[in-house]
Amino acid sequence: MYSHVILRVVAKVLIPVIVLFALYVQFHGEYGPGGGFQAGAIMAAGLILHVLIFGQRVTRKMITLRALRIVSACGVLLYASVGLTSMLKGGNFLNYSVLAANPVTGQHLGIIVIELGVGATVASTLLALIYIFTERIRT
Repeated sequence: MYSHVILRVVAKVLIPVIVLFALYVQFHGEYGPGGGFQAGAIMAAGLILHVLIFGQRVTRKMITLRALRIVSACGVLLYASVGLTSMLKGGNFLNYSVLAANPVTGQHLGIIVIELGVGATVASTLLALIYIFTERIRT
């Protein structure tokens, strides 16, 4: 944890920008470069910067390890539920075309939901790893 005022001020400005960019990559990934994995990594990088500047205790008050585990599990369940839903609607696993009446709409819907699950899982898993590793270093 750093006590330098300049680092804290710069971090307070940069972290929201990093999170906003992660959301842009998340929701623009269907139309251009990016997607869930990249957005999750960028989101985790912003939160890791928070851990580095403000300390793990402060970050853990905002996002607990238990919450990260729940988000990670929910992301995997979201991914799997899209595949199972497409199978229940008569298609193959992760065949997004059957998710809506129009196959193109189904493709868009499926990709967006899948990428949300991937992004949530990647971001929460990376931050949880940082929590675990830095806890081991401190003790």
